[in-house]
Amino acid sequence: MLGKADSVNKALEATVLLRYPIKIHESMRYSILAGGKRVRPLLCIAACELVGGQESTAMPAACAVEMIHTMSLMHDDLPCMDNDDLRRGKPTNHMVFGEDVAVLAGDSLLAFAFELIATSTTGVPADRIVRVIGELAKSIGSEGLVAGQVIDICSEGMTDVGLEHLEFIHVHKTAALLEGSVVLGAILGGATDPEVEKLRKFARCIGLLFQVVDDILDVTKSSQELGKTAGKDLVADKTTYPKLIGLEKSREFAEKLNREAQDQLAAFDIEKAAPLIALANYIAYRNN
Repeated sequence: MLGKADSVNKALEATVLLRYPIKIHESMRYSILAGGKRVRPLLCIAACELVGGQESTAMPAACAVEMIHTMSLMHDDLPCMDNDDLRRGKPTNHMVFGEDVAVLAGDSLLAFAFELIATSTTGVPADRIVRVIGELAKSIGSEGLVAGQVIDICSEGMTDVGLEHLEFIHVHKTAALLEGSVVLGAILGGATDPEVEKLRKFARCIGLLFQVVDDILDVTKSSQELGKTAGKDLVADKTTYPKLIGLEKSREFAEKLNREAQDQLAAFDIEKAAPLIALANYIAYRNN
C-alpha cells in the first residue's frame, strides 16, 4: 500500500508542475503535495487491478480524484465554510496564499482533474473514458459532494437532526467521492456492470464508515494526533454520530459497515481483493 501511495505521490509531483502564473501553481502544489493518506487514488487503482486492469491505466483518474478531494478540503477550510487554520499538520491554504488564491487554486485543481482523465488515460476505449468523466462529475456535483456540503452547512445549530438526515450528509459529502474513486477504477479496468455495482456498494459502505470514524476521532483525539483541529464539530454544534447515538453505538455501527463492505468483495478473487479489504480495515481502524 505504501508503494502504491508513493507511485501516486510521484505522479502528482510530475503532473501539477510549477509554471506561470507561479502563485496559483504554488498554491495548488502546496495542498496537493502536503501529504495525506491517498485513500481515494489507492481505491481507484485497487478497483482497477481487481477486475484485471493495470495501475498505469488508472493513474490519471487516481490523481484526478485526489485533486478533487484536495480542492474540497481547500474550500472546506475557507473562512466562509469551516474557517480552519490547520490541515494535514500545516497552515491551511488560505492562511498561506490568501482566500482569493485558495479559491482559484481549488477551482484549478477541479478543472485539471477532468483534463487529466481526458488527455492522459491510455489504452481504454473512448466510451469508457466518457463514462468515467460522467461518473466523476455526478459524484462531486449538486447531487453528490456539494449536496452533502450544502446540507451540512444548513444543518449547523439544528436541534432535530435525525440519523437519516445525518446519513444523507455523509453519504454525499464523504462517501460520494470514495464511491466515485472505486467506480472509476472498476470501469477503467473493464469491470462488468454487476461487478461495478458490487464495488459501488462496497465503496458506499466504506465512505460512510470513513465519516463515522472521523466523527469518533474528532471527540477522542487531539489536534496534534489528527493533524487538523480536533473538537471543531462540538464547537460548531454539528450533529455527529457520537452526539446522536453515543460513542459505543458509533463504534458498533462502524464495525457493521466494515462487514457489509467486505461482504461485497466475496464474489471476487480473494488475492486481488486483498488491497481493498486492507483499505477497508485501514479506514475502520485508523487513528487520524
